[in-house]
Amino acid sequence: MIPRFDFGAGYSISRLIKGGWHLAGDHGVIEPKQAIEDMARFVEAGITTFDCADIYTGVEQLIGDFRRAHPSLAPRVQIHTKFVPDLSELGSVDRSYVERVIDRSLQRLGVERLDMVQFHWWDFSVARYVETASELDRLRQAGKIGRLAVTNFDTDHLQEMTSAGVPIVAHQLQYSLVDDRPGIRMVDFCREHGIELLCYGTVLGGFMSERWLHRPEPRGTIQNRSLVKYKLIIDDFGGWDLFQELLQVLATAAAKHGTDIATIASRAMLDRPQVAAVIVGATNTSHLQAHEQIGSIELDAEDLGAIAAVTDYRRGPRDDVYVLERDRTGRHGQIMKYQLSGTGNT
Repeated sequence: MIPRFDFGAGYSISRLIKGGWHLAGDHGVIEPKQAIEDMARFVEAGITTFDCADIYTGVEQLIGDFRRAHPSLAPRVQIHTKFVPDLSELGSVDRSYVERVIDRSLQRLGVERLDMVQFHWWDFSVARYVETASELDRLRQAGKIGRLAVTNFDTDHLQEMTSAGVPIVAHQLQYSLVDDRPGIRMVDFCREHGIELLCYGTVLGGFMSERWLHRPEPRGTIQNRSLVKYKLIIDDFGGWDLFQELLQVLATAAAKHGTDIATIASRAMLDRPQVAAVIVGATNTSHLQAHEQIGSIELDAEDLGAIAAVTDYRRGPRDDVYVLERDRTGRHGQIMKYQLSGTGNT
């Protein structure tokens, strides 16, 4: 029941991708053996594509341990990792740096080739990102990387990359019913250039769920970094009252289709133009049964009209992709962590 997306050349992914950020330590204690067994259950259910990153502490190694613990399931898995140099090191990124980090990911994951590497660059004023992407492409041509992608680029800088001939096949970005920034420019650009969208934040770190329906607005300390991050987006969207209206509409659609709010929110994004997959952040398998329903749900005109009747009142955010987060002095940028690659640790 899990639909798939075909990139061509024999490479397909599940349209629900198991996210890895939630396993990196900022969302509670992770028990490695249980996390590995949970990965096996996801693969058996048809969610065969895993997302991770060199900066998600311990997650590449954990997926590598899964592959070694379940050799019969490992060949069914596609792994998308990231290449994210630390902010302080952007000026010194060179050929040896790039190869060292990619080799580290290969070793941690226990693979000979990385299926997809998603490139991020913290500060475009340090103008080495095109050269760095070209080094990644050199490793693609050498067989260490299968496909190149980017994550959290704005449209102008992604255009700079494609104009330089870097073969970008996908862009991982934040995209949801609440955060429509990709619709401003990025979707059209990616459609014109054959770049597929891999979407995170679709369920707002768990805010898009029955747990938050009819609940008062959270104030003070919020449970984890995901919720802190996405509460800022809800504020920009139009505030808690408007968000509650959206949750109620999604709850009505969920009852109609026999599923839950998060699945309706994910299905709505999968139906958007240029969206290849959405990433579900899961620390366990508690929502796996709902995930398995995604392929059988078809939202009709009534569902989509009710959703639009709320989202048409959005106030924002109105910038291009990831512009807010790049302002390190602003509300969104202040919560980011910029020094997680740890390239001195092999």
